[in-house]
Amino acid sequence: MGHTSAGPASTALCVAALALAGCSGAHSTLDPAGVEADTIARLFRIMAVGAVVVWATVVGIALYAGLLRPRSHGRRTARWLILGGGVITPTVVLGALLLYGLVLMPQLREPAPHDGLRIAVSGEQWWWRVRYLPAGGGPVTLANEITLANEIRLPVGERVEFVLDSPDVIHSFWIPSLAGKVDMTPGRTTTLVLEPTRTGTFRGACAEYCGTSHALMQLVVVVMEREAFDAWLRHQAAPATPPRSSIARAGREAFLGNGCGACHAIRGTPAAGVVGPDLTHVGSRASLAAGILPNDVAGFRRWVGDTHAVKPEALMPPFGMLPDNELDAIAAYLEGLQ
Repeated sequence: MGHTSAGPASTALCVAALALAGCSGAHSTLDPAGVEADTIARLFRIMAVGAVVVWATVVGIALYAGLLRPRSHGRRTARWLILGGGVITPTVVLGALLLYGLVLMPQLREPAPHDGLRIAVSGEQWWWRVRYLPAGGGPVTLANEITLANEIRLPVGERVEFVLDSPDVIHSFWIPSLAGKVDMTPGRTTTLVLEPTRTGTFRGACAEYCGTSHALMQLVVVVMEREAFDAWLRHQAAPATPPRSSIARAGREAFLGNGCGACHAIRGTPAAGVVGPDLTHVGSRASLAAGILPNDVAGFRRWVGDTHAVKPEALMPPFGMLPDNELDAIAAYLEGLQ
């Protein structure tokens, strides 16, 4: 039997297929699910076309001068090749791209309605503090702000304003499928307005190196229908559900007895800490430890007992010194905070 080599063409097709596979999904700028992300994706495609025009012009001149007409060229011909391909074409193309980008900027900075949803997000090492502010919110008006962590839920088809800051180092707030990135700088407040256009679960990340566990600082964004969002918001505003099982009740006692309430808050209990994430409904979130662990009993057990192995240099101390039965009980209690 004969053997046929794949050849350069097949290799190029494989590389192209792999490249295109990264242009979709919940973490892709080129798979927009928001008005602002769609604008950015359109700008990217137009800039790519402009880049191809400049590249084709330069390569075309090189091929013409080096292969098609390899003889000596007259001064006038050479002048037009250099001016046309090296000056006029790049200037016109880049100038048009700049003008188009400037025209898009007001659209990306358009403010949200005054009575719309406002969410304050603080980037911290290495997690996201999320606060739903009382003003606005549509049909559901909050009496007090709701504090969550590492997860954001939004109503589809509505403009939302994010108020961004950082208490420690520079972070960068980025939900690729919904909008562009915005830096979060200590001592300064920035804003981002976005409008989701379809429901689904999307991924966010910190886009600015912020320390050892920078890559372990992810964010889950769930876009929902308005009715489902209102129901979720009402539930998040409620205090924690008392534990029902004996192991969960033992876990609550271990949680409070070991001082966890000094850093974490669980509404409806004496725990009222503000240093770490609010855990009132932590069991209902999509993931644990800023998208690193599954939100289940095993995930809680690992996070509480071996914190620094999961997220190096995290500010939360590990509690691996506790007896196994206490760690199991705390994990069961936290997983039950739905």
